Amino acid sequence: MFVLTIDQRNSQGSGDKVPQLLSSLADLPMLLAFERSVGDEVQGVCDSAQTAVDAVLQVLRDGNWYVGVGVGPVHEPLPLSPREAGGPAFVAARQAVDRAKKSGDRPPIAVEGSPGATDAEAVLVLLGRLIAERTDAEWRILQHVDPGKWGSQTAAARKLGISSQAVSKAARRAGWQEEWAARPAAAVLLERADDLARGQGSGQGNSSTKDG
Repeated sequence: MFVLTIDQRNSQGSGDKVPQLLSSLADLPMLLAFERSVGDEVQGVCDSAQTAVDAVLQVLRDGNWYVGVGVGPVHEPLPLSPREAGGPAFVAARQAVDRAKKSGDRPPIAVEGSPGATDAEAVLVLLGRLIAERTDAEWRILQHVDPGKWGSQTAAARKLGISSQAVSKAARRAGWQEEWAARPAAAVLLERADDLARGQGSGQGNSSTKDG
């Protein structure tokens, strides 16, 4: 399982952004859909590493959040809400988001709960840096480019009324193809981390409540 705990950065200075975040994550196939856990924090649970990667990168693009991913078991049967759930992956997600708050200049993402967490985190940090460095102008182009689809750059250029060369330049500068080539690697590493966590038979207690 993958538990994502997402906490807003500088909430006192920027207002409550939780409703917008929940709306942006609403279409992801979660076991327990994202919802406000307490204050300006959001939690969700999924069993797909690819879904976890998609969620992490979508949140990092927003730029207003600390992201913690906990890998490993959760208590079953699952309740209807992540607020009522618990298990080692929830503990790990809490540790991860707390560490993400100390990430300094690097993307605020951390993964905990497994000997394999470090490898998965390293790839997510690299992907997060690619995303964070993109300009609004690049995103306006990239949102029309289907990754890995032949002819999508030409179609995007036609839709936007710009040259194919301009689209190609934006995609190259933004590392668009590199991002989508690396997303499966991040998912594989998260799956491996989850396997290792379950193999440990972790006996940590449960905690899904925000400190303080």
